[in-house]
Amino acid sequence: MKIEICVGSSCHVRGSYEVVKNVEAFVKDQGLEQDIELKGCFCMGHCTEGVSMKIDGAVLQVSEDTVVELLSEKLREK
Repeated sequence: MKIEICVGSSCHVRGSYEVVKNVEAFVKDQGLEQDIELKGCFCMGHCTEGVSMKIDGAVLQVSEDTVVELLSEKLREK
């Protein structure tokens, strides 16, 4: 699974650093380091909607409070 998290200025202000930390912790806690490729990226064009995260090409809006639950849901779907 490929995950990209926007670290551009708008997403940074909205908490992308915390989102990255939460995803990294989740991946480590679940032992998914070999299954998930995590990358930073810049603008995905959804600047007013929250922190942008792309999972296998699908753009989603997350926050530090919602990212782990959303990621868990996406993993169950696989």
